[in-house]
Amino acid sequence: MDILKILSEEFEIKGKYVGNIISLIDEGNTIPFIARYRKELTNSCDDQVLRKLNDRLTYLRNLEKRKEEIIASIDSQGKLTEELSKAIAEAQTLATLEDLYRPYKQKKKTRASVAKERGLEPLSDIIFEQKTDISGILKEAESFITEEVPTALDAVDGAKDIIAENISDSADGRKYLKRILNKSGLIESVANTEEDSVYKMYYDYKEPLRTVPGHRVLAMNRGEKEEFLKVSVVPDVDACIDSLTRLFVKKTSACSELMSEIILDSFKRLIFPSLEREIRAELTEKASEKAIDVFGQNLKSYLMQPPIKGKVTMGFDPAYRTGCKIAVVDPLSNVLDTCVVYPTPPQNKTEEAKKTLTSLIKKHGVEVISIGNGTASKESEIFVAELIKELDVPVSYVMTNEAGASVYSASKLGAEEFPEFDVSLRSAVSIARRLQDPLSELVKIEPQAIGVGQYQHDMPKKQLDSSLGGVVEECVNSVGVDLNTASPSLLSYVAGITSATARNIMTYRAENGAFTSRAQLKKVPKLGPKAFEQCAGFLRIPESKNILDNTAVHPESYSAAQKLLEIFGYSEKDVKENKLSGLKDKVMAKGIKEVAELCGVGELTLSDIADELEKPGRDIRDSLEKPILRTDVMSIKDLTKGMKMTGTVRNVIDFGAFVDIGVHQDGLVHISQITDRYIKHPLEVLKVGDIVNVTVIDVDEGKNRISLSMKE
Repeated sequence: MDILKILSEEFEIKGKYVGNIISLIDEGNTIPFIARYRKELTNSCDDQVLRKLNDRLTYLRNLEKRKEEIIASIDSQGKLTEELSKAIAEAQTLATLEDLYRPYKQKKKTRASVAKERGLEPLSDIIFEQKTDISGILKEAESFITEEVPTALDAVDGAKDIIAENISDSADGRKYLKRILNKSGLIESVANTEEDSVYKMYYDYKEPLRTVPGHRVLAMNRGEKEEFLKVSVVPDVDACIDSLTRLFVKKTSACSELMSEIILDSFKRLIFPSLEREIRAELTEKASEKAIDVFGQNLKSYLMQPPIKGKVTMGFDPAYRTGCKIAVVDPLSNVLDTCVVYPTPPQNKTEEAKKTLTSLIKKHGVEVISIGNGTASKESEIFVAELIKELDVPVSYVMTNEAGASVYSASKLGAEEFPEFDVSLRSAVSIARRLQDPLSELVKIEPQAIGVGQYQHDMPKKQLDSSLGGVVEECVNSVGVDLNTASPSLLSYVAGITSATARNIMTYRAENGAFTSRAQLKKVPKLGPKAFEQCAGFLRIPESKNILDNTAVHPESYSAAQKLLEIFGYSEKDVKENKLSGLKDKVMAKGIKEVAELCGVGELTLSDIADELEKPGRDIRDSLEKPILRTDVMSIKDLTKGMKMTGTVRNVIDFGAFVDIGVHQDGLVHISQITDRYIKHPLEVLKVGDIVNVTVIDVDEGKNRISLSMKE
């Protein structure tokens, strides 16, 4: 197998670049480092393509390894033929490979294996040759009668079991049947209970396997797991039997009726149950891959939401009986004050709560209130909106997704960060910080706890962790991390930095004070040259005397950056004072190829250096739409059909998107209402955090459902 050629064709990337990527990965380089600092070698492949290519490379290498194991196993049995060896070498998937190996695997005790132990394999060969009619077969069977095989009919039955198993092990037979099942089979779910449930639409449901969407597969799987449904694959039995008959019954067969019996038994007892498991596993795998991909894209958009910088923020964690927890944090996310108020039922101490919060707002200059969207959030939002109307200072509020805040507050990390606070006060701090800098705060929580996907709790944990971890890593490294303020959680997502290295950086920072240069990183214990190479470009030091330490320019390119400044008569002081806004244009005017050669770097690297020098210390999130700041509240009762509103996309799923329009209950924009043109998935148009204009098309107060449209 030519892995390089396969990857080149599948990803439509020239072979030399694929070869470079494989070499870079094998040398231990991280995906963010390769994507950002080795563009000439990869032709500017981005993180997502590199991760997918890496996953595919791993799969193909595992496939090659498995081929070697299978060939060795079959060869040791003395059953390896030239034809079989060729088929194994040409297998493109692990599933095809395992089908080829199936007849040679050591099996548990089966009816066929028992028959073989009783010496009936030669009789099965006679029957399978199909040259003898039934009477001749019975006569042949008499010579196989033993104490364990008392009659000729018993001998024939045992031989039939052997043939049935051989047919079920046929790679060709399984391939043809799977093709038929995928083309004409149905997936069916029926009620397993009379109880009403969220799975009611699946109580009597059928859909072709070839068209069933992933979210329905996952819904049926969950319904089956919770014992509300029975799910099965419904085959076109006649088409399947016809296919097997053409494959195994000879035109000149003298015992076609007997062979038909064997084929039917093989299909119903052995082949179909096995293929049904395979097909459902494949459907689940594809659905999971798509769901994880959607979750990853939503997570990226959520993590990359623009921070609300420079504002004193009040975190408001709503609750009923135990009271609402309050935390005030300064623009650098340091906690200034905390308290508990009881404006919600059953206490309803509204006036007392207003007095307490008004005092905090004026004392600390609070400008925005971040309200968690969980239990009691509606009552809390109404209370905050009333409070804002009575204030004589400008304050606004934002409803903030609090998913995972309780996970963080009860975690070891939360306890280490705020040992003096109880769990609920830590949640209030987290809710405030999420508004100030979503990325820095959300990296403290397991990605699957953030809640911007569908059926994430049903996904294969290893696959989900790997995919979402890659998304977080991509976001952290694309934004960059302030080395002197970053938490261990944030540092551990920087390319080349492990959790242990992050702790060493924190210890070094505590013992030696703030870092004053990237070069200082080399003094951190166990942060070797390779780790420094991988991480240095993603770490920022605003306090450094060298302005390049606060940019994405890698230390390996500092001399090139300085040469670039010299060529056009700039100084580092000009960079600090943001006087290089026309640098890129000057490079292009002089000729990027010529300038790159003078600087000793590639054109792509030079272009990135010029971008960084034009906007040192920039945050790529600042160009995105900021969250909607509100001062008043609406209820679902205030909505009417045709009402035009502005909202924030909270979650994107296969069949639409949920939009927060400020009435506590998110509205659904069905995929058919997103745009006038045809789209396969809402992510083609929307992402989490988008600010969108919508029209109310239906309101169901009883079920708390709001239907929205984005169409004109």
